[in-house]
Amino acid sequence: MRTNWFDRNQKWIYTMPAVLFVLLMMVFPILYTFRISFYEWSMSSTTPPKWVGFDNYIALLSDARFWVTVKQTFIFTFGALIVQTVLGVAIAVLLHREFFGKNLVKTIFLLPMVATPVAMGLVWLLIYEPSIGAANTLLKMIGLSPQLWIASPSQVMPSLILMDVWMWTPMISLIVMAGLATLPTEPYEAADVDGASTWQKFWYVTLPLLRPTIIVAVMLRLIDVLKTFDIIYATTQGGPNMKSETLNIYGYTLGFQYFKLGMASTLLVIFFAIVMALTLLMIYVRKRLEVAS
Repeated sequence: MRTNWFDRNQKWIYTMPAVLFVLLMMVFPILYTFRISFYEWSMSSTTPPKWVGFDNYIALLSDARFWVTVKQTFIFTFGALIVQTVLGVAIAVLLHREFFGKNLVKTIFLLPMVATPVAMGLVWLLIYEPSIGAANTLLKMIGLSPQLWIASPSQVMPSLILMDVWMWTPMISLIVMAGLATLPTEPYEAADVDGASTWQKFWYVTLPLLRPTIIVAVMLRLIDVLKTFDIIYATTQGGPNMKSETLNIYGYTLGFQYFKLGMASTLLVIFFAIVMALTLLMIYVRKRLEVAS
């Protein structure tokens, strides 16, 4: 029995709205931003965009402030990512065990992840307040001197990393707990027969088996931490003295404070290339590890 045209092309007909939506909401803005990066365009004047070729890229790559923001972006990203990964795996292993009130503890632990980042940024702004903030109140209670936290150029980056760790460590723990639930029991039974300790079972059995899951969690968080904007803008806006200014914050400053849309687009194109390069690197590392195992 011959089928009509609609039956033969149902898979394309039903998926086409989703494809068009992705093209409209993702591909078009990327291509438009790439196009604008070759123009000099200021929102503060009525002058139409002027084609300047690669001048924006040359000017941005020659800008010392740009390289400082690149450095600070990587400090924030990898500082937060390393701490989140270590804590996330450790907490996931602890929560995987059976104990009284386990579900309640897991629910409370996951709450920071579902909160609005801007709202949490404002809450941490109050916590870090030098005079009456909870952080300095706690330090005084244990006999330590109060700190300036995000008001200090030397302490602002560790303070922001602490905020991100508090908010997003639960995400890594959640992914790792899902991986723990799928691990086979035979390797652990063999380790018990061999008389392995709890630490040896974790190091030689759990971690190798969890490696693919941990890499997926790290890859997801790497992309997300790189493009962090909300908590930084809500608390420091890149200050003090631009010591917490990342590429996202600098791009926002160029576009919506200096009104240099061409330069802002150029920065975003470079930033997009950095994110893509790191993502491809993580995918490559994951495949190599899967082949090696």
